[in-house]
Amino acid sequence: MVRHGDLALASRQSESLGRFLERRALATPDATALVWGDAAISYAALLDESRRAAQGLFDLGIRSGDRVALWLPNAPAWLALHFACARLGAIAVAVNTRFRSSEIADIVGRSGARILVLWPSFRQIDFMATLQATDAAALDRLERIIVYGGATTPATLHGKPVHAYERLIARPPYREDHGAGPVGSNIFTTSGTTKAPKFVLHDHYSVGTHAGHVARRFGYDIPGSVVLQALPLCGVFGFAQAMACICAGATMVMQATFDAEEAVALIRRHAITTCNGSDDMFARLLAASRGNVPFPTLRFGGFAAFNPALASLVSDAERHGLRLAGLYGASEVQALFALQSPEAPSDIRGAPGGFPVAEEYAVRIRDPESGRLLAPGESGEIELKGPSAMAGYFGDAAATARAITEDGWVRSGDLGHLRGDGSFVFETRMGDVLRLGGYLVAPAEIEAHLQLHPAVAGCQVVGATADGGLLAVAFVIPRPGAGFDENTLRQHCATGLARFKVPVRILALDAFPTTPSANGVKIQRVKLREMAEAMLRDGR
Repeated sequence: MVRHGDLALASRQSESLGRFLERRALATPDATALVWGDAAISYAALLDESRRAAQGLFDLGIRSGDRVALWLPNAPAWLALHFACARLGAIAVAVNTRFRSSEIADIVGRSGARILVLWPSFRQIDFMATLQATDAAALDRLERIIVYGGATTPATLHGKPVHAYERLIARPPYREDHGAGPVGSNIFTTSGTTKAPKFVLHDHYSVGTHAGHVARRFGYDIPGSVVLQALPLCGVFGFAQAMACICAGATMVMQATFDAEEAVALIRRHAITTCNGSDDMFARLLAASRGNVPFPTLRFGGFAAFNPALASLVSDAERHGLRLAGLYGASEVQALFALQSPEAPSDIRGAPGGFPVAEEYAVRIRDPESGRLLAPGESGEIELKGPSAMAGYFGDAAATARAITEDGWVRSGDLGHLRGDGSFVFETRMGDVLRLGGYLVAPAEIEAHLQLHPAVAGCQVVGATADGGLLAVAFVIPRPGAGFDENTLRQHCATGLARFKVPVRILALDAFPTTPSANGVKIQRVKLREMAEAMLRDGR
């Protein structure tokens, strides 16, 4: 056993991620790994840059088990640095580019990162100003800062020496590989709005093995595959896609950050065959496109459902010749864990969830109160098993023990149900589940019914405690020009839902409160619950 902080890593036999990239580069050295602006970067060139970056990090004192924080938008350097860390046996800490000073202090400080890498001249985010506003005391374990992009920077920042990435990769290639064996490779932060995120630790085995399964299931190994890499590498969604592309030798057309107009042009110019994204991303792609069949080269797109207002996205996309299929994933088991069949009818493939990507993966559903395993159609907590599972939560053995069952399954904290064909459906987070009238009710069921009403453009349902019980409260965004009448909407619910599912109040909002994450903008249901409880408490 090897320990990182309080976490024990079990030995899982696999090649190192350094070897993972090296094997691909040896097989197809001249094939294009990345299209970055006007540049085409081969697999051999990516391997060479990663080895030079490894030597540069080694010269700065990075050794096995050390942490290097990557606070970068998408760029070839992100991947080069990731594989450099892997070659040294170090751990790459993915930092969300949307994080600000207090969050940076928390992530860098708690992870114990010795080096922080950032892109100070990036056009959309003032990384340097954010870092300068960060409490210097919180960065006491940080030793050095590396800047990417050729910007003029101070010699020191918060008393830490500043180094240029371009000088880092001017070193000769590092030839050794310390990534074999039970060592961690990546830390991703869980999303959350009410407390500090947990650090999900993956190792070389989970990342490399999962990449191979995803590559085959998503067809990245089909000759000529070209993938739009617009999802951020700092999140497991974009990271899992990128690792699968490298495993298969596919070409990634990379955007620093997602821009719909640019993405449309890239899809057409490079004949992109597949991409994954959030429902918002695909809605923006369709809005920015022209023509009845705007993307004839796309075989299909996998999407994560974050925005309930986009319930008609799959059918809207199909009218424009684009087939979308629902996905499922989590930081603890990586993204792209499951995919709905792209050949299924739209109402089936539009649901989040799907079939696990390979036979080695499994899903079961457990009743959260009785502990009983449930049959298809019964809703309960989703539990997951497979080679993509995390090694644990870095520095938090207690949280790891709570998340993993005695027989090795990961408790997802998600509500869902099995289908009879071997697939499953994600319904909502367990924390969002409502117990109404003695039954577990997914808010999505009430939301879907409310959104059938022509006056409702979007809906969120939360539970609020009042009079010693839990009550359903709905928030809706009225459709422009349709008007809003609470009694009419409650009557609409009463005619189509059991009485205990009818919200006690239905309130209109101009927009839902949101928070950014690495994989997209998520609705702050905690904030909505607070608003609902305040409303009930005040008798409004």
